[in-house]
Amino acid sequence: MSELDDLGWIKFAHDPALVDWVGHAYPAGLASVTDPALHDWHQCQGTWFVGVDALPNDAAGRVGRSEALAGSAVDFLGQTYGWPDLHKAQVSDVYEGYPKPREGESDAGFKYRLNRDAAHVDGVLGLGTPKRRFVKEPHSFILGIPLNDAPPEAAPMVVWEGSHKIMQAAFRSAFAGCDPAHMSELDVTEAYVAARRDVFETCKRVVVHAKRGECYAVHRFAVHGVAPWAGPAMAEGRMIAYFRPQIDSVQAWLEG
Repeated sequence: MSELDDLGWIKFAHDPALVDWVGHAYPAGLASVTDPALHDWHQCQGTWFVGVDALPNDAAGRVGRSEALAGSAVDFLGQTYGWPDLHKAQVSDVYEGYPKPREGESDAGFKYRLNRDAAHVDGVLGLGTPKRRFVKEPHSFILGIPLNDAPPEAAPMVVWEGSHKIMQAAFRSAFAGCDPAHMSELDVTEAYVAARRDVFETCKRVVVHAKRGECYAVHRFAVHGVAPWAGPAMAEGRMIAYFRPQIDSVQAWLEG
């Protein structure tokens, strides 16, 4: 059993193949932050560039003249899940002062962002007013690749260890008996909120930090978020590329 299965996340050591890839991805990520076409991704009063699909990589992960994304993490995830064609990576760039309220965010929502790191399970989207939760973007895993060096205090990812087991069990119960063709339409709000509360009460919150040339993977059911910035200022912020390859169905997401 790997740390990904046991804890819900795993870190990969410094990898020369990844260093080479980051050498190409970093300037592309930096350019995306100032791209006028991506201006709307600047959120939380300028303290977070969300950067969804902002990295101009191809399906093999090539950026500019780089080789395809490769290395120990790719090998491990390929053996565990099968290596997919890749979407354009998110470029998450966070700055000193994060978090500040996001446009349209309620007082309760900002308090949750500040005190609970906006903790969530990816792919479970809040829709409508009042907000209800649905699994709309099922994916295989989360792969985080730092594009620059930042200290652990610079708004790191945080993960609640073991939370993936609690959340997966809760979702399996919620979807029991549901027609697979309609799983994305099932309101899972109550099951999600109750399981997340259990996670906060029983699971250890850990900081996930990696240097340039290292990376980490997070289980798709793990509760995770972004901690407030507590380190010294960095002009370019702390920049991480995230891949979250989607899979075919909620049923495959649930059972894998």
